[in-house]
Amino acid sequence: MRHHHGNTDREHHHGHGGRRQRFFGHGELRLVILQLLSQNASHGYELIKAIEALTQGNYTPSPGVIYPTLDALQAQQLITVSDEENGRRMIAITPQGTEWLAENAPSLAQIEERIKARNVGYQLRKNPQMKRALENFKAVLDLRVNQGEVSATQLKQIIGIIDRAALEISQLD
Repeated sequence: MRHHHGNTDREHHHGHGGRRQRFFGHGELRLVILQLLSQNASHGYELIKAIEALTQGNYTPSPGVIYPTLDALQAQQLITVSDEENGRRMIAITPQGTEWLAENAPSLAQIEERIKARNVGYQLRKNPQMKRALENFKAVLDLRVNQGEVSATQLKQIIGIIDRAALEISQLD
């Protein structure tokens, strides 16, 4: 599959301060792409934007991630890629791709649940008070654990405090 990349490709990086956390596990992006293509045929750039929208901006796959994945899907005959008059390439799911997607529906459901949970967490971390509280927690933990001598007893106490806080939060109505 040949790809035409314009100057805008450089704009699709994972823009979170250079910190790259893997959003999808091995093979999961293929399922997400096939799910999107099962709804309608698309172009590479549109798939990038659809995944960005699906993750509420938490993850924007770069062309360097999308196009090799599309190449692999095409090699497996799960998608077809055809030229359009405007030079763009239309990507569509094949019957084999639809069948593979159906066979992997439980995995896709787990991915969708994880995306929803991450989106909720992302929205929560955008709240100014929550952001301040989390930053304060990280700073105190960093000062206490990483920059000073911590005894085994103190470490056990810190872990206990964190576990109790987590339990308290989980029991909120």
